[in-house]
Amino acid sequence: MSDATRRALEGVFWPLVSLLAAMVLFGLFVAATGRDAFEMYGLIYVGAFSDAFAWQNTLQRAAPLILTALAVALPAQAGLTIIGGEGALVLGGLAASVVPLMVQGPPPLLVQFLMALAAMAVGSLWIGLSGFLRHYRGVNETIASLLLAYIAIALLNHFVEGVLRDPASLNKPSTKPIGDANMLGNLPGIEVHVGLAFGVILCLVSYVIVRHTGLGFATRIAGGNVRAARLAGLPVGQLVLWTCLAGGAAAGLAGMVEVAAVLGSANATLVAGYGYAGILVSFIARHNPLAIIPVAILIGGFGAAGSLLQRRMGLPDAAMLVLQGMAFMLVLGMETMTGRLKMFQPRGS
Repeated sequence: MSDATRRALEGVFWPLVSLLAAMVLFGLFVAATGRDAFEMYGLIYVGAFSDAFAWQNTLQRAAPLILTALAVALPAQAGLTIIGGEGALVLGGLAASVVPLMVQGPPPLLVQFLMALAAMAVGSLWIGLSGFLRHYRGVNETIASLLLAYIAIALLNHFVEGVLRDPASLNKPSTKPIGDANMLGNLPGIEVHVGLAFGVILCLVSYVIVRHTGLGFATRIAGGNVRAARLAGLPVGQLVLWTCLAGGAAAGLAGMVEVAAVLGSANATLVAGYGYAGILVSFIARHNPLAIIPVAILIGGFGAAGSLLQRRMGLPDAAMLVLQGMAFMLVLGMETMTGRLKMFQPRGS
């Protein structure tokens, strides 16, 4: 095998080992509670991938995960670890919900476009702030993006329960509905909203930019060795900022999709953890925009099966979060094994 093939196979091997190990550990965890682990594995398959209904539920959950994973994967190309996609998502959803209230009368397609534009602008600025603080002020981007996510959630609650609250929303404070005409439709032939197509298209575009353009090559140089990038005359600050702005725009678009395809208004339901689950998706995919798509579908399947496990086996709703946490820790741990197995080492080493 060529060295490139060895690297590609290793990039698939360790994430798969991590996921399999997480499933085994989760099975032991379930067995320790007196339940049948093999029944649990079967129910995960039934709830996620067994029929058309299960697949539609899985793809519906995968759509926002694809977009929030890009909020991690794109900055990672420049060497940044951004984990604040949840903040960009909720503020993007809030911004999208305001647009129909401000522009009444245009065709629904134009309103949807403006909603997406507003959500992407707000999301990009929110994640871009973390990149700016990292490069120009030396603030750790991981901590900054996480704290900004909490601030974003507080801002959502403040506006939804305050000036933007719909008086008709009694027990669950929400913004005014965006209207049925402004809701996003489904993809042809399946009951899955077009947000899935948005995510797939953005992943394809991101892959082309990162892997097949001068901008992407320069970004990866800066992410691998900042000093070398500066010696080569590369504008490191601009490279950092574009990845954060692009990643934030993807997460903001996820918020718009949730409002315009699922919720119909902005409320606390936007804080569903998609931004945090996107971190796991990106790390399992090794920040490869193309690999994000199948990984997001897999993690979306876990989420789709959660309610079935709760009904059939009496597992708590948070059980799938335990599985995701195990997978994340194992993925991080397996990173230390990269390059250690002889079969993946370059020839002659």
